[in-house]
Amino acid sequence: MDVQNFLELFIKELEGNHDLQSYYRLLNNKQRFLWRKAYLEQRLTYVESHLGKTVAAIWDAGCGYGTTAIFFALNGYEVMGNTLEFYYDKINPRLDFWSKYGNLDKLKFEYADLYDLPDSDSRYDIILAQDTLHHLEPAKDAMGIFYRSLKQDGKLIVAEENGGNIFISLKNFRKRGFKKTITYYDERLGKSIVMGNENARCLQTWRQLLKVSGLALADFEYIRFLPPVFFNNRNYQRIIDWEKQTGKKTTLLREVLFFGINFTAVKSI
Repeated sequence: MDVQNFLELFIKELEGNHDLQSYYRLLNNKQRFLWRKAYLEQRLTYVESHLGKTVAAIWDAGCGYGTTAIFFALNGYEVMGNTLEFYYDKINPRLDFWSKYGNLDKLKFEYADLYDLPDSDSRYDIILAQDTLHHLEPAKDAMGIFYRSLKQDGKLIVAEENGGNIFISLKNFRKRGFKKTITYYDERLGKSIVMGNENARCLQTWRQLLKVSGLALADFEYIRFLPPVFFNNRNYQRIIDWEKQTGKKTTLLREVLFFGINFTAVKSI
């Protein structure tokens, strides 16, 4: 199943699932529909393009509602997703919808803290972290877990807010000030959890954190620059292509004004 077909079915699923509607907000505002769809499409396309042809096992770290995990399970990959989200019990019921379109036998979800998962040395070909890294503290420890969990030449593929974006930086500072972590009690696990408090970082900071843990930044792209008003059905793909090319050419612009970054790191040592 390719990305376009998956997104068409995903929109169909959203129409009958109000919990997902409030989370993804694709259908909540017609003026922002194409803008939000483009963001999902670019992230899925980026991950797909970096999987390689011999991938067997994928760990979707912080899988949320499991959408990305479902997509790659439908394409034949073995996928494990973990999350601490309150809506965890609403993930498996989604499989009733998606099992009509492919085999999901290789898909597994766990309610688990990343830092508590059993040792999985060299278990995974790919680790996905989409909107996850800014919640993981200590970040250095999380990178160490990813390093140990990857096979040699395995990849960590990331989609994150661009912490270098001036608007994101201001938004996060207004929300949490200097309080970089929060602690809450998880009743399901029966323990206190420490989480990063929207700790979006710029690419250079991620590069340094990766390097310390033995992961080498291999590729990146900046996405999401133009606001929703620019998108329409006629220019949808042109805008995606233009943003992609602009993000490659204009260093200062992309680092402070693009809202999203996708990047890949490789375990090479």
